[in-house]
Amino acid sequence: MRVPGSLRQNRLVEPAMAVWLRLRLNEVGPLVALLGLSILGYGFFYLAHEVGEGSTAALDRRILLSLRNPADPADPIGPPWLEETMRDITGLGSVFTVLFLTCAVAGYLAVSGRRRIGVFVLAAVGSGELVSTILKLFYQRPRPDLVPHGMEVFTASFPSGHATMSAIAYLTLATLIARVERNRSGKALMLGLGVTVTLLVGLSRVYLGVHWPSDVLAGWCIGAAWASLCWFVALQLQRRGEVEAPDPPPPA
Repeated sequence: MRVPGSLRQNRLVEPAMAVWLRLRLNEVGPLVALLGLSILGYGFFYLAHEVGEGSTAALDRRILLSLRNPADPADPIGPPWLEETMRDITGLGSVFTVLFLTCAVAGYLAVSGRRRIGVFVLAAVGSGELVSTILKLFYQRPRPDLVPHGMEVFTASFPSGHATMSAIAYLTLATLIARVERNRSGKALMLGLGVTVTLLVGLSRVYLGVHWPSDVLAGWCIGAAWASLCWFVALQLQRRGEVEAPDPPPPA
């Protein structure tokens, strides 16, 4: 006996709808997080393919040289204080700074009664550092040799670890704080600061000549994708009561 087409369609639609509702994709937060993960993840792998094909080489070189004195490639454009400022900014994406800040936030969450979300933050940033290291070892792209480096470097170039970790840490922490903050202006400020620090750290790496621009763009993509994944997982865990949810809004 042939099964009517509408019945076969229902057998496919009903399980899909069950998964959709189970993951709460009918709500804005989880849906946006999953879309961000998909788009940014695709962007990273597309960029990795283009880098492997050499398609970004000409643009990388052009941008890197545009930030240098044409008469002296060892001299970045701008006054001397700008180069020092860029070194200060790039330190915000270092392993020590990111881990110290993450541990500090996790400690605060623990003593304020949100121990499980504090552990989640540590796991999110720590696993992101592991992913960044694995990707560097896999792609093994050499550092730029077009201009002298503005600071010492010790690892492979693609993707930028500073760009990746600043995106993971600062976007994850900004999103967490924004969910706890009740004031809309406060939410916008936290998210804006997270994005601004992430962008500045990445730009400083190119300015100092230690990364190709495509390295930084890839770091932003994979870091923001990982932050989106962590946001999605956190929302699921909060709704199941496995990690602490934000404070409820004040009574009217």
